[in-house]
Amino acid sequence: MMNPIQIKICGVTNANDARACVELGADMIGFNFYPASPRYIEPVMIRRIVDALPARTCAVGVFVDAGPAEIHQLAKAAGVRCVQLHGHTTPESCNELAREFRVIRALSTHTRFEPEHAAAFPECDVLIDAYHPVLRGGTGQTCDWSAARDALRHTRFLILSGGLDAQNVGRAIAAVTPHAVDVCSGVESAPGLKDHRALEQFISAVRATELSVRATSTHKPRPTMSS
Repeated sequence: MMNPIQIKICGVTNANDARACVELGADMIGFNFYPASPRYIEPVMIRRIVDALPARTCAVGVFVDAGPAEIHQLAKAAGVRCVQLHGHTTPESCNELAREFRVIRALSTHTRFEPEHAAAFPECDVLIDAYHPVLRGGTGQTCDWSAARDALRHTRFLILSGGLDAQNVGRAIAAVTPHAVDVCSGVESAPGLKDHRALEQFISAVRATELSVRATSTHKPRPTMSS
């Protein structure tokens, strides 16, 4: 039987949206530390939100091309236990941070991407996202699902991201079989503002897909002994 798929809601910028994510059943909530992002939120504000989250909810700090010392300082100040790293962060930096944080290394399925690239980060979870020449996440574009599935065998925990919403997440889970799914723009009314109805629909779609997979597995005919 498959383990429950974890759900990560990224780009949260206020306490009201964070509360809705928790109440609807999200496992992880992402906060953007990248100042160029329209979803950027000040670390002091993140701290206030994180301090009010239940212990079971994983707060994730999203960074782009930041050094280990900066990441460590900001993550500690904001109270996040997990860091998600985009850009050119090296395996060595990831390993250094993994001594203290849960680390999610974000990789994009650009034309030079090879599934084996995920193996360079054995101490990290790996998030597979769509490639964009400028933006780092929240693009609304889907990634290469077949490449994401191929990356599964090269990582301990795979998070599927990139253009997911309530309409396509079931197909995405069936195609990739990830350990977790990540959504940002697919549950927004505007960048950084979550649509709570869309949140509910997305999470319901993930759970419905799980039930369908379990039902299919349970009702598969058992092989018969040949006479």
